[in-house]
Amino acid sequence: MNTSTTLNPMTAGNISVGGMTCASCVSRVERALKKLPGVQEATVNLATESAHVVFDPALASDARLRRAVRDAGYEPRTEAQAQSAENESLWAGFGPVALGLLLSAPLVFPMFAGLAGREWMLPPWLQFVLATPVQFILGARFFPAGWHAVGAFTGNMDLLVAIGTSAAWGLSVWLWLGPHGGMPAMQHLYFEASSVVVTLVLLGKWLEARAKRQTTAAIRALHALRPDVAHVVRAGGEEQDVPVAELLAGDMLAVRPGERLPADGVVSEGSTQVDESMLTGEPLPVDKVPGGKLTGGSINGDGRVLMRVTATGSESVLAHIIRLVEDAQAGKAPIQRLVDQVSAVFVPVVLVIALATLLGWLWSGSGMETALIRAVAVLVIACPCALGLATPAAIMAGTGVAAKNGILIKDVQALELAHKVDTVAFDKTGTLTLGRPRLTALVMADGMDEAHLLGALSGVQSGSEHPLAHAVVAAARERGLALVTAHDVRAVPGRGTEGRAASALWQTGSLRWMDELGAPLGKLADEAARLQAQGFTVSAVAEKLPGVDGAGSTSVVRALLAFGDEPKPGAKEALSALRALGIRVMMISGDNRGAALAMGARLGLAADEVMADVLPGDKSAKIAQLRQGGHVVAMVGDGVNDAPALAAADVGMAMGSGTDVAMHAAGITLMRGDVALVAGALSLSRRTVAKIRQNLFWAFAYNVAGIPLAALGYLSPVVAGAAMALSSVSVMANALLLRRWKP
Repeated sequence: MNTSTTLNPMTAGNISVGGMTCASCVSRVERALKKLPGVQEATVNLATESAHVVFDPALASDARLRRAVRDAGYEPRTEAQAQSAENESLWAGFGPVALGLLLSAPLVFPMFAGLAGREWMLPPWLQFVLATPVQFILGARFFPAGWHAVGAFTGNMDLLVAIGTSAAWGLSVWLWLGPHGGMPAMQHLYFEASSVVVTLVLLGKWLEARAKRQTTAAIRALHALRPDVAHVVRAGGEEQDVPVAELLAGDMLAVRPGERLPADGVVSEGSTQVDESMLTGEPLPVDKVPGGKLTGGSINGDGRVLMRVTATGSESVLAHIIRLVEDAQAGKAPIQRLVDQVSAVFVPVVLVIALATLLGWLWSGSGMETALIRAVAVLVIACPCALGLATPAAIMAGTGVAAKNGILIKDVQALELAHKVDTVAFDKTGTLTLGRPRLTALVMADGMDEAHLLGALSGVQSGSEHPLAHAVVAAARERGLALVTAHDVRAVPGRGTEGRAASALWQTGSLRWMDELGAPLGKLADEAARLQAQGFTVSAVAEKLPGVDGAGSTSVVRALLAFGDEPKPGAKEALSALRALGIRVMMISGDNRGAALAMGARLGLAADEVMADVLPGDKSAKIAQLRQGGHVVAMVGDGVNDAPALAAADVGMAMGSGTDVAMHAAGITLMRGDVALVAGALSLSRRTVAKIRQNLFWAFAYNVAGIPLAALGYLSPVVAGAAMALSSVSVMANALLLRRWKP
């Protein structure tokens, strides 16, 4: 069992469960786990054959959870056993299918001979010899599981198949050896029904296992990105190959051309290009120079580099991505609740219908032979397997193809809800723009020295992560100015930065903050208005002066800073693509209205699509405002300041180039800063939900139509068995069509 601690004292873990065949099995395992003291939540997924359990370790343990699964009639597996079972189901699993087809073919051949107008039957003893191994050896797997279901006063697919095929086999033996044993040689027996149904069910399960393996291809591909060996550089420059599992943060590694990066780190020496497409979906290699971040699993280009390890194992970006995809694929969509409710009563209802069919045909005057065959057809065709696979198969395929294209879906609720989104709100800086503003103008008040002021400001701003602070420091370095040592630096949330440098206390921030400080712009007001009208983000620099004779201090504006940023390439087109989907687009910015409107115009946004002068703490209130009237809102951001708004939105989307806080607050993470991925994520959500609905419709429609047809005598057990096997395979195949999706 893989466990991970969540909020104390609860722990979350996954158990691989073998032996589940249909939606009824899922409900049964969930009930068994939820009955245990200390279990808060249990979610079972048929497609992944796993149970996700949230429990109190003081009351429930791994052993108790596994015992509950076993007592319910299923097999709790270790990770290695689950992998072995998967491989066996793909390769060795075809052996019984092939043998079943070989033994059943002679039994079916007389049916085709009859269609050609020739009456021909195998001798009863030969039919018995061919059908019995299929029924009781190849079909042996259905009996224990069916018996466990009876013992638990529930039902499952195995029970229906076991009863139906045994009835057909038993009827044939009775007709052959019963009271009228001297039957005509040409009288029809039903050995072919039991044999073919068992074989078709096994074939359907084998095809289903192959389809499941394709839906989990994304997870296996991500695991395969981890190399086995790393080249550790020891003191003196000697290289030593060590297993990746033994790497430690701080190790120095050599990465040769064409190798996969064994861990997360930074470039210490050398330069290269790195292919990160399997992680981000970005098709072009990314240049890496000393200081550049490296992500484990990506492929080094043609340069040899030395890298310093910063994260390994479960702390790496790749491990985080794998956990997100696995958690999403193991989750249960809200729409699945309807399936759970139906599956809880499905098999008992089918058994009642089969009994009613038997009695109805007997009451109509038909013989026991006809009545029993009609009842067998009902049992065989009524399989809840397709219902159990309809939702998880689509979710696994959708989240897998999303991960392949750089879209990480944190939970299945976000995937299902995203298709309802009708409004998308974007943070401006770093999301719609490059997030690399430049200091384009520095307007000094009378008597101020530009070099002195900029040197002092760069010292105050050097410890800040804000993009505007980076622009100030970069401007000072471009001018060859030395950073002045700063003291008592503090950030004022939503306003700016304050700190002491060059024997003065400087306050740098928004014009709104200057108003709050009682520091008028004076002669600089006209210049500030002109710069804002041109679309620049304008900040002011004030010097805080001590009061005279002990009076309160005052702040005096000494300069204006004008910053310019550029829209991201393709951002305007990406917003147009969202509008083409019928989605309203909004931009939320902390800039003054003039600068925000100017950037909005460059992005093709109308004035009523721009929200300006929004403090970071007020973004969540703006999201709540957009949600009024029943609108479903997605928020897209990339910074710490965006985290509350991401959490307040119906669907939060964090740009992968942003901070971990933003990613943790978001239901969907876009692994590269491409605005077009937003429309891609919403489009994929719509496709996935459409597949879920299609699968559920056909699964329900199949049973709604098939059961009456079988009860009325229009379907033989053989045809019913083929239809049952086809239903599960068709659901998986329909879900796999999502793998063809491209953003």
